[in-house]
Amino acid sequence: TFPFQGDLDLLLDSPSSLTVTSPARGTIKEKAGFKAAEDVVALRKAIEGIGTTEKTLVEVLTGRSNAQRQLICKAYQEAANRTLVDDLKGDTHGDFEDLLVALVTPPALFDCHEVIRAIKGPGTTEATLTEIFASRSNKQIKALSDAYLAETGRSMTHDLKSEVSGDYATTLLILAEGKRDESTNVDPAKAKADAKALYEAGEKKWGTDESKFIDILCHRSVPQLRQTLVEYKALSNKTLQESIEREMSGNLEDLLVAIVKCVKSVPAYLAERLFKSTKGVGTTESILTRIMVGRSEMDMLDIRAEFKKLFGCSLYSTIKFFSADLLALCQVGWGVSLH
Repeated sequence: TFPFQGDLDLLLDSPSSLTVTSPARGTIKEKAGFKAAEDVVALRKAIEGIGTTEKTLVEVLTGRSNAQRQLICKAYQEAANRTLVDDLKGDTHGDFEDLLVALVTPPALFDCHEVIRAIKGPGTTEATLTEIFASRSNKQIKALSDAYLAETGRSMTHDLKSEVSGDYATTLLILAEGKRDESTNVDPAKAKADAKALYEAGEKKWGTDESKFIDILCHRSVPQLRQTLVEYKALSNKTLQESIEREMSGNLEDLLVAIVKCVKSVPAYLAERLFKSTKGVGTTESILTRIMVGRSEMDMLDIRAEFKKLFGCSLYSTIKFFSADLLALCQVGWGVSLH
């Protein structure tokens, strides 16, 4: 069961990764006494020696913050006359290569590459788009949008419009504007009115008015939506998530449910994504990499705690069991200690 289904009132005072991120909840910290030049020497020795020394690559790149890795990339190019990304791609392979490249890529550019891969690969990968746009803050979406324009010369919304359609596209494009209300004030009367409007647009009528769900879920602030979830349950005796799952289907249902889950708890939503990526046919390593690298300086400690709470096992043991190639991810998720 997803957290807070039974006790929505707990939500109202809990912090949200959509509005506030604390570096204290990350697992990767800045290295004290950091010297980019020393790291470059170690990395070049690991890459240029006979056989790439994977242990050194992992220790250096997971032991530095992303900002420090950008300084390493700059110093590496000056010293070697090649980019670190190109050398990592030339000397490592598969999921391990993808992980190392993710670590040395600035966060907004990494999100940008994930969006490009989701819309330009064979068939649009809606699940990736849903995860990214439901779980990112306005600030992150703005940075992603700027990175996309710099990388492709086109606006992200322009490309999304040509790849997705229907109510799913409408919802995704509103989220991609990164303009969710960021007010911390809650208007209880408005929450009651929105809950009533949602009830009347779904459970209470024949056929569903999807536009009402899209408007409210994409525009209201997180604190306001949390109050609305409480009011909706009081009014309908169902959670809003349950109503969406009953009334809708396909990609739109998945996206609206993801928004509701992220309004409640982004770490719990991402913990569930991690768990599902290790189940089913083949582990989806790209999901593991995207979430664990992307959240390593934000709320990885909370994701680990939610994973244990939801699924009764540690994220570490799950990754270790399902993905031998990605054991280096454990150093991303656990920093120095692997317990």
